[in-house]
Amino acid sequence: MTDAQKTAADTPLRAAGDSPPDSRPAPEPLLEPREGIPPVTASGDALAEVVAALAAGTGPLAVDAERASGYRYGQRAYLVQLRRQGAGSVLIDPVGCPDLATLGAAVADTEWVLHAATQDLPCLRDIGMVPTRLFDTELAGRLAGFARVGLGAMVENVLGFALEKGHSAVDWSTRPLPDPWLRYAALDVELLVDLRDALEEELEQQGKLEWARQEFAAIAAAPPAPPRKDPWRRTSGMHKVRRRRQMAVVRELWTARDKVAQKRDVSPGKVLGDSAIVEAALHLPPNAHALAALPGFGHRMGRRQLEQWQAAVDRARALPDSELPQPGAPLNGPPPPRAWADKDPVAAARLSAARAAVTALAEELNLPQENLITPDTVRRLCWEPPAEPTGDAVSAVLAGHGARPWQVQLVTPLLTQALAQHSD
Repeated sequence: MTDAQKTAADTPLRAAGDSPPDSRPAPEPLLEPREGIPPVTASGDALAEVVAALAAGTGPLAVDAERASGYRYGQRAYLVQLRRQGAGSVLIDPVGCPDLATLGAAVADTEWVLHAATQDLPCLRDIGMVPTRLFDTELAGRLAGFARVGLGAMVENVLGFALEKGHSAVDWSTRPLPDPWLRYAALDVELLVDLRDALEEELEQQGKLEWARQEFAAIAAAPPAPPRKDPWRRTSGMHKVRRRRQMAVVRELWTARDKVAQKRDVSPGKVLGDSAIVEAALHLPPNAHALAALPGFGHRMGRRQLEQWQAAVDRARALPDSELPQPGAPLNGPPPPRAWADKDPVAAARLSAARAAVTALAEELNLPQENLITPDTVRRLCWEPPAEPTGDAVSAVLAGHGARPWQVQLVTPLLTQALAQHSD
């Protein structure tokens, strides 16, 4: 039994929302990895040794990745941390070792333990690491009813240790990585398997372990997300932009900025801020001099840059009306709920009843509503219900929208009742 497991055995789990009892001991600071800071693996030969060690290890594999969000273009991994019994902790530099397919293959059949798996899986997939089985400690915490499910909060509440989180937002593309950052990174996987074991026991006691297993299987089996359509529409402050010509300016500036950011490998926000894009769209400057007077295009911006952004504005100004973007993203599914009362009052009544029923059941089960069933699934069902709202028909609709069997079993009766009470 590890020190963490001994501490966990003496640390009772708290239900969501509970205040720590006065008798609860203060969390013990976790300052150093058990075997010290591991060396950074950055060469093919060193990687081969690490692969062999991890493949020979036993039990689940703790996995984490650090990105340089806000500093670099995209979401690539700049450090991968792993830990497995018998192999200890490992730090791998994906810049020096950009292809980790051999590692991914060596541990593919092992259960991977991640915290907030959907955040790290895309960048891990890009370097050849794809799990077949996983355990997500954040999602497990949600299903178990914990109010705070960040890694630090979970380690503290469940295991009684305090993680130092001061380096979470640093530029992980920095080379060489400072020792304090490497220590922080190694500690992120130090207790993941211990946390996994404690949460598995808690879920088993609550009768929710099978639910969690279905959720984990769905995450592992999910294909890569398709590219987002019209990503420029997510520009911060876009709600201020009303006219189609202004929207065209946002689109042109966003696209130009993205090309520059990708070429320079920097975060788009460091090239040109969203607020500057929106200002240009609202004012439609006729020339670079007028553009320079707008917030975000100040005196520190060179003439060449100003001309580059003005060219994007000019392209938008010159577009024929037929090529201007339409207001609002094309709807894929039901309209916003606020419009239901006018468009279809019966559907609005169905949605209100369904939401109330889902909320009540989620509270009874002590888990977030969105984990019981996604709000989008409920909206789609209520907007276009089956012709005969029987239990089997409702179950089929829910499954068709990706609901897992445990969710279908729990919510089908209450959603069937909501549809039956408010049918056309």
